[in-house]
Amino acid sequence: MSRELSGLADDEPACSIERSLQILGERWSLLVLREVFAGKHKFAEIQSSLGIASNLLSARLKLLVEAGVLHTQTYQEPGSRPRQSYHLTAAGNDLRVVLVAFQQWGDRHRPRRSGPSALRRVRDTNRPVHVGFLDDDGHEVPATDVVMLTDTAARA
Repeated sequence: MSRELSGLADDEPACSIERSLQILGERWSLLVLREVFAGKHKFAEIQSSLGIASNLLSARLKLLVEAGVLHTQTYQEPGSRPRQSYHLTAAGNDLRVVLVAFQQWGDRHRPRRSGPSALRRVRDTNRPVHVGFLDDDGHEVPATDVVMLTDTAARA
């Protein structure tokens, strides 16, 4: 992993949002992750679904692997050369809430006339779910009541 991605660079941004955007701030990165979450793991499957140029997809996958968001597994179909498939790491799995938050925001503030492209449900009960803030006791906190403190203010 490169120094910039490992968090060891001398010029590393102090802001964790900025550090995250170094990996996820490009449109294709989040769309690639959406496809992997949907069960597409092969390069050709992801490329076909997104309609992305192969050089762009290669660059995005390489960055996501180097950043520890995805890992590769070798597979080989009969009569073909070995290839890599792409799978979520623990860090990648943690991005599910980020993607769902984007989807939730888009459904609310950029809705399609035909309705949401996907619904968020609890697997066993089919009950609707949404992304929100929880306090240490598990109680939901309105977003307007959440403040982001700077390093100095957080330590006070």
